[in-house]
Amino acid sequence: MNRNKRLSLLIFTLILAASTAFAQQKKVKEYTIEQFMNTVRIGGSSFSSDEKSILFHNNKSGIFNVYSVSVTAGAATQLTNSTKESTFAISYLPNDSRFLYSYDRGGNENSHIYLRELDGSERDLTPGEKVKANFLGWAHDRKSFFYSTNERDARFFDIFEMPIDTFKSTLVYKDETGLDVGTISDDKKFVAFQKNGGSPADSDIYLYNVATKEMKNITEHTGDVANSAETFDVNSKYLYYLTDTGSEFRYVARYDLATGKSEVVEKAPWDVAYTYFSRNGKYRVTAINEDARTKIKIYDTATGKLVPLPQLPNADITGVNISPSEKLMAFYLNGDRSPSNLYVYDFVSKKATKLTDSLNPEINPADLVDSQVIRYKSFDGVEIPSILYKPKNASATNKVPALLVIHGGPGGQTRVGYNPLSQYLANHGYVILGVNNRGSSGYGKSFFASD
Repeated sequence: MNRNKRLSLLIFTLILAASTAFAQQKKVKEYTIEQFMNTVRIGGSSFSSDEKSILFHNNKSGIFNVYSVSVTAGAATQLTNSTKESTFAISYLPNDSRFLYSYDRGGNENSHIYLRELDGSERDLTPGEKVKANFLGWAHDRKSFFYSTNERDARFFDIFEMPIDTFKSTLVYKDETGLDVGTISDDKKFVAFQKNGGSPADSDIYLYNVATKEMKNITEHTGDVANSAETFDVNSKYLYYLTDTGSEFRYVARYDLATGKSEVVEKAPWDVAYTYFSRNGKYRVTAINEDARTKIKIYDTATGKLVPLPQLPNADITGVNISPSEKLMAFYLNGDRSPSNLYVYDFVSKKATKLTDSLNPEINPADLVDSQVIRYKSFDGVEIPSILYKPKNASATNKVPALLVIHGGPGGQTRVGYNPLSQYLANHGYVILGVNNRGSSGYGKSFFASD
């Protein structure tokens, strides 16, 4: 082939590529802000006693209500019918189809814990006009649950245990110092609390002995060190907690209740967000805040090996909840082009089933864009991580307007995942840069303190 023919072929190829790109750009449909905001928001997960259904909440009705859905998929069933108060799922009861849920009245933020009886009637388990109640979790035998309430003193939250055979509570801990509840051991002998220090990067863990009423600071330190109680192991021998002692990032450590010694359990080059055990300790779940994404790791505690997770589209797995039998796992999947959807995963068959579809059906995900994590250098050379949304037709030769999105604080972080406003603006031709400025969470304690 001579030079002229090669040049003609190259020009033809470039013209064809440009025409194709232009045609693809023209295919991107624009949507209204109302269409983007008309997305179903979903949250919560609790397995029914037979593990055939999952309890959750969504705002499909225009306000949050409680629903249930079969683990084999299908249409969800609405269980509450509030038209005034946003109503949030807490948990199925362990032995029947009754369930716990919460709501406040008129936005007063004094949420109560309610029981939905088998006949559909409602029972307020934490009554009082100015009372706020918080569900803390089930006892290991699932015959009772723990909760906190400020009924005695509006400034403090006392801890109670409520058996489900009588629903008559007993006091576990009387709060007179304002400590934040962390976790309660399976043998009910210990409660772990958190006390914040003089800065957002400083906190301690206090261990309370229920029998002796002794309160002990188990993370005494100097300087700014963040500590938070996460979970006790199922044998109530160790308290697992997060700390950034001697490190830029928070990692998992554990405190031996018998000896008072601590040891490192798990580290990552990012902050560990949380860790907990499944009901009988078969699995330990860890979430890592990896460069504005959530990375989930599940360990088989008997072998220490990682459990394979389902192969799913490029998105974050969040809200992991392992069923009491430890056979199933409920979780949420959130991606740039898809809001959070509820899934269930079978550990034996290794099958993941999608249970909800929260994106407005009027929107084609192909018209949306994927975000990118980028970094740029500031005036002094410090790299600033940010989240970039770029319209499909934007390029070096087709420049478009841009908007900066600055998150609130102190702390805070702009993260990847579905954002209706960012997608709307990108869909209408705007570049969006979500800046994780100095002082943002997730990039080490030096960066967190550098504002």
